[in-house]
Amino acid sequence: MSNTINWKVQLFKLNYDDQEYNAVLDTLKSGWITMGPKTIEFENAYERELGENTRCIAVSSGTAALHIAMLACGIKPGDEVIVPSLTFIADINVVTICGGIPVLADIKSYDDWSIDPADIESKITNKTKAVMVVHYAGFACDMDTIVAICKKHNLKLIEDCAHANGGTYKGKKLGTFGDISAWSFFSNKNLSVGEGGMVAVNNSNLYEKCKYLRSHGMTVASFDRIKGRASSYDVVEAGLNYRIDELRAALGLVQLAKLPQANKARANLVKHYTSCLDNNEFISIPFKNFNNGTPAFHIMPILLSDKIDRAKLIELMQKDGIQTSIHYPAIQSFKAYKDIVSPTPKSQYVSQHELTLPLYPTMTVDEVDIVCDSIKKNLTLAQK
Repeated sequence: MSNTINWKVQLFKLNYDDQEYNAVLDTLKSGWITMGPKTIEFENAYERELGENTRCIAVSSGTAALHIAMLACGIKPGDEVIVPSLTFIADINVVTICGGIPVLADIKSYDDWSIDPADIESKITNKTKAVMVVHYAGFACDMDTIVAICKKHNLKLIEDCAHANGGTYKGKKLGTFGDISAWSFFSNKNLSVGEGGMVAVNNSNLYEKCKYLRSHGMTVASFDRIKGRASSYDVVEAGLNYRIDELRAALGLVQLAKLPQANKARANLVKHYTSCLDNNEFISIPFKNFNNGTPAFHIMPILLSDKIDRAKLIELMQKDGIQTSIHYPAIQSFKAYKDIVSPTPKSQYVSQHELTLPLYPTMTVDEVDIVCDSIKKNLTLAQK
């Protein structure tokens, strides 16, 4: 007997069609599937997407991009890195893997879940070496203030742009404000290739270092050797194997071309969600007053009243065939970190009451209505 649920509305669906299928098939037929010309084409296309003289390095995952960012910024044992408290665990893990000490900064408020610049500055010590920000749900952080803080204290600035594909802050693309940015192309991201990521920098020395870190510290790629462009290679420093492959690079090119229209579709769906759920006594919607750029609308988060039993609501909505999620459990709740990190009261409250609703580019307004009807019907039943 299968335990698979037949969802009426899934949390996420891929925005794929014949373009993606043909791109993969053509790549398979080319006879070269490890990192090669498609990867270079994808990197060049992403550089054009970001502008600002940005150089891009495609990698195997968003976490690989974050790890490379840590290494390239010179994070060593004992160094403190200020990170958002409302984020995926990868941000904290990559600091810890490097021997660094993650220091959590709280969110601004229950209306704005971005990292709080004032709390960033309050957490800076003589051991602080870098600040990492996350553009949660695709809404830009207060980058003017955060950039100024990092310059004032001579700190590296890393942008985790996993939620931010296509987003802007005051007309400038997200991922172009810091020393280095890390992007994720995981299946549920705005740009989906399964597993994949990108490192973006605007400094030539950092660019070279990140390239070496991606591929064993080698000076020449396999594709160049097989094409006869080089007979051997040097290893200039210790590196890893964080290379992307040609299949995912080919998918990335198609998805990048679709990104503007896909994000517009997301924006319209979020607008409809907001009109349906606004002014409900048991729900608040974050970022409603955001006006500092174009969001990427990566997810549709809502904040439930403390009168609502979230687990019960999730169960009731599941019975209606509606898939939901949580972004994110509190860092303080994880065994590996609960005795290491300090409290961040506002983000911990959000972690206990946040609910993520279905959102994807091919979703229909009717499906949004189905989700909203389920919420409204079940909120009363889920009261504590």
